Amino acid sequence: MPGLWEGDLLIGGARTAIATLVERKSRFVMLVALPDGKTSDKVVPALARQIQTLSEQLVKTITWDQGKEMSFHTKFTVDTGVRVFFCDPKSPWQRGTKENINGLLRQYFPKGSSMAGYDQAALDAIAAQMNNRPRQTLGFMTPSEVLAEALR
Repeated sequence: MPGLWEGDLLIGGARTAIATLVERKSRFVMLVALPDGKTSDKVVPALARQIQTLSEQLVKTITWDQGKEMSFHTKFTVDTGVRVFFCDPKSPWQRGTKENINGLLRQYFPKGSSMAGYDQAALDAIAAQMNNRPRQTLGFMTPSEVLAEALR
């Protein structure tokens, strides 16, 4: 059953970033614009707004790294009902799905490029492309197809 998400920030040039979420079973991607910065008081409300667009059955937990951007994680849990877990320091393999997706996202957001020009609509369009891209690990199904199948 879907609902276990991994999250992180994808850092760009000029101190810009976007938040990224990926569902572990389906590899479904959500991107979150962070036009006001990458501090916890900006990231947590933006993530909460995005995660609340999904049905409750699709979001059980989020696993994050040790970054300061989730220091207000208790507020996130209170606002959304979604528990946040953290990886051990220097243990990226504990969020392996997210690390793989970050590599794919770099095709859209090369290292060092600014994320400032992307609004939420542009990020949603990129996520839609990612979610409609067949993946070998999914038996050449798309993340959207896998998520839809899991919900049936």
